[in-house]
Amino acid sequence: MAAGCLEDPSLERHFRGHRDAVTSVDFSLNKKQLASGSMDSCLMIWSMKPQMRAYRFVGHKDAVMCVQFSPSGHLVASGSRDKTVRLWIPSVKGESTVFKAHTATVRSVHFSSDGQSLVTASDDKTVKVWMVHRQKFLFSLSQHINWVRCARFSPDGRLIVSASDDKTVKLWDKTSRECIHSFCEHGGFVNHVDFHPSGTCIAAAGTDNTVKVWDVRMNRLLQHYQVHSAVVNSLSFHPSGNYLVTASNDSTLKILDLLEGRLLYTLHGHQGPATCVAFSRTGDLFASGGSDEQVMVWKTNFDAADYGDVLKTQKSSTGVEETHHTLQSEMDCGVNLKKTKTQDSGRNHVQQEEETSLVNTLEHIMGQLDVLTQTVSILEQRLTLTEDKLKECLENQQKIIQNKMS
Repeated sequence: MAAGCLEDPSLERHFRGHRDAVTSVDFSLNKKQLASGSMDSCLMIWSMKPQMRAYRFVGHKDAVMCVQFSPSGHLVASGSRDKTVRLWIPSVKGESTVFKAHTATVRSVHFSSDGQSLVTASDDKTVKVWMVHRQKFLFSLSQHINWVRCARFSPDGRLIVSASDDKTVKLWDKTSRECIHSFCEHGGFVNHVDFHPSGTCIAAAGTDNTVKVWDVRMNRLLQHYQVHSAVVNSLSFHPSGNYLVTASNDSTLKILDLLEGRLLYTLHGHQGPATCVAFSRTGDLFASGGSDEQVMVWKTNFDAADYGDVLKTQKSSTGVEETHHTLQSEMDCGVNLKKTKTQDSGRNHVQQEEETSLVNTLEHIMGQLDVLTQTVSILEQRLTLTEDKLKECLENQQKIIQNKMS
């Protein structure tokens, strides 16, 4: 699929409010909100509607290193240098539950696609997996021998990938909890790693200024990009799987065309290092953050006509991507899928509508359950606090009575 450059990516708007470097950005499912974390210890929730005020959430005792919306958009997870993970309800009140997740800085948080699990990565050299409900710890993965910068679930939730300062990217089987492969080709530390939307390959960003793409079925290097002149801090796949956006200390964002294997755009916006970048769930927007304390929102613009169709077709024709080809043909699936769609168009529309409506209803129920779970957790915490206060009051009263008696 050739890049039909209708227009270059353009800066849509920028948000100012953080008082230190921005470390992480993520869009909610419906693109109505954007979350950002910062070295200023705050989490900000920005509204994409003009003139709507932003929320500043305070709770972490030190720098917020990472933020992510749950798939339903009803929760935001954040990890901090204060060694904790917090789960927030992104509303006016900004209530959160906190759990002691690691024994050192938490660098990365990521929800599984069903929203049930959370994977965290830390300077304590471990990757931990949690049940979101009640923030229950499930297990630890501990074969890295240095700080773990990033950990992500595969789209189907069966694999976990982690990137570390030990210069390796490790692939784990979530069920057996074993490391099934280590990619060691990086010349520096690995800052960020993520799965391609198809789940067949991963991309990693390194301090050696490179971006590398590996096939996780054959464990081989597919593509190697040396397009930045400084450390690459972050990357994000476009939902179509055809593009990758990267953020670097050279203050630029770059968009790579994975089908053509080339650099498509270089974007200048941040003053100083560009620290984080993320596409929206639909891919028509992407956000970036920098050491300049700014959060920028960009309109994608390229291939605007094409990728909407590709996304729709990918959803309606699951199983097409079971072919065992290289990344090139994997990525060409976008085009093949379009053909599949036309052949499939004779399918009963009513049935499709019913399925869509059922999926939407289930997603809504899941979302409501998310909120209820969270509310219960917060109430439990408050009850505990109230009990502690009551206990304190009673003890103080007893002391006063004893003092009067004596």
